[in-house]
Amino acid sequence: MKSILASIRGPKIEVILADGSKHPLIDYLLPSAIFSIAALLLVVSTFMPYWSMKMTAPQYPRGLRVDIFVNRLEGDMKEIDALNHYLGMAPLDSGGQLERSIAAAAILAIGLLLTASVFVHSKWATLVVLPALMFPFIFVADLFYILYQFGHSIDPKSALGGAIQPFTPALVGASKIGQFGTFASFEMGFYISLLAIVVIVIGLYFHRRAYKPAAEARQKILEQKAGKTKSGAVKI
Repeated sequence: MKSILASIRGPKIEVILADGSKHPLIDYLLPSAIFSIAALLLVVSTFMPYWSMKMTAPQYPRGLRVDIFVNRLEGDMKEIDALNHYLGMAPLDSGGQLERSIAAAAILAIGLLLTASVFVHSKWATLVVLPALMFPFIFVADLFYILYQFGHSIDPKSALGGAIQPFTPALVGASKIGQFGTFASFEMGFYISLLAIVVIVIGLYFHRRAYKPAAEARQKILEQKAGKTKSGAVKI
């Protein structure tokens, strides 16, 4: 049985390092495959909402919902904007316009960096994948800033501006704003981006396992050459 499997698999392909040690080729292909999966996950996440908020009010018993993607908003924006107008608040679409306009290009660049990280055969690969590791947390920080700006832009001269104090809606869970209630939650797109982080960390582990021996072998050879050069120097 083993001979049949071996014949199907074929001969093992190994990489011979400068010091003569052998390592399976799969060790070097695996990090590339893992980082490519992480890049694909980030791209897939852009097609799904990252965060959503449902607003309830007496005049809207079923509630109003807005879904936030990395590059657009969807939902009952017109109705929510009409309510916000009485508070003198800006339209929902006005927040994060710059971020949404560059989101697709930014994720594409992050994906290319992930793919290119396999050409960095040292510990500096961590810096190359750092933007991908930070992306979900940057999204959360930016979202919190936008929510804060909206909640603190109430015009006291508007119809209801004097009845509501400045506020910051909760990022997760329920909050109360005057007679309105909100419930917020992170959605599938955000969780997929977190999964991409887990995949990247796994990729870094296999990247280190593959290239650390090569780096150590190279350093050892350099030290040996330096030692020979030093011992063979002619003193005058």
